[in-house]
Amino acid sequence: MQVKFLDLKAVNAPYFEEMMEATRRFFESGWYVLGNEVSSFEKEYAAFCGTEYCVGVSNGLDALRLILEGYKALGLLHEGDEVIVPANTYIASILAITQSRLTPVLAEPDKDSFNIDPAEAERLITKKTKAIMAVHLYGQLADMETLAGIAGKHNLLLIEDAAQAHGARLKSGGCAGSLGDAAGHSFYPGKNLGALGEAGAVTTGDKALAEAVTALRNYGSHKKYYNLYEGFNMRIDENQSAWLRIRLRGLDRENARRRQLASIYDQKLDAKIVTKPRVMDWGEHVYHIYAVMHPERERLQAYLAEHGVSTMIHYPLPPHKQEAFRQWNGLSFPITEKIHRQELSLPMSPVHSDEEISYVAELINNFI
Repeated sequence: MQVKFLDLKAVNAPYFEEMMEATRRFFESGWYVLGNEVSSFEKEYAAFCGTEYCVGVSNGLDALRLILEGYKALGLLHEGDEVIVPANTYIASILAITQSRLTPVLAEPDKDSFNIDPAEAERLITKKTKAIMAVHLYGQLADMETLAGIAGKHNLLLIEDAAQAHGARLKSGGCAGSLGDAAGHSFYPGKNLGALGEAGAVTTGDKALAEAVTALRNYGSHKKYYNLYEGFNMRIDENQSAWLRIRLRGLDRENARRRQLASIYDQKLDAKIVTKPRVMDWGEHVYHIYAVMHPERERLQAYLAEHGVSTMIHYPLPPHKQEAFRQWNGLSFPITEKIHRQELSLPMSPVHSDEEISYVAELINNFI
């Protein structure tokens, strides 16, 4: 049996006819930038997340960057301010901070959730700290209730990197994107809510921030040819918005299917062979990634490939060991480094079959 890691054509196939009709509607409208499809998607995604405002932008990195630049424009952040961010994350979380001329402070993750450890985040707070950025890694929410308490206690901004957690909800209520002061979302094609290219969004309940981000994404302008800020060209495309509106309607159903498939892995994978992901008791997992751990990750990956199973690694090298951040290469974050040495992402998508997932689990259980 051949099992792809992800088949984007198959994921989008159920929406083909609707997407073709939306493409025709977009083409025939004659309005191709920041039109009705963008404004409609913004309203619909804000309602889905449970926030008052959504601003469509060019991608997930730019979403985080615009949040930080928006807070700078409002005088709530200043160059050099510290932002606490997990050491175990995709590099985009950190690039948004450094590109905004702010200072990232790396925090170790919780060893069970792989997300930022609230106690470690609080330990790192100094007089220069102005924000905490929580990343919902692999589709599992960070401990947002505890982090919100810490942020409130120390008068800090709480920002979500929700790029991998579309539709993840707390058991106490609240959806990814509505659990902090602002959230950045990525709609990269492989995400649970994926566009057919690059796209992103900012969600927030803060009107002033939403207005600042709306201007900053469009050259710093609210009114054509009048510029409030030194802005950027970070707009979401009209056609991507049209397609995302269609995909959004199926997101909860697709996330439920991901959880069904994850339950097969959970039941069938031998815990003596791999460490399975632990679902924390405060929220539901949407399994953007089904991440297992194994001390001989590369050998396991090669074994699976020999038997027709494609896998990926998220991620092979942590940000503090990247050449781009040479100044951090000597730092030690043992929990982060162990995750990056041992993590292996198994096939997971709403179009995988029960049989495919069972086959992968059986192969792993026979790994010697």
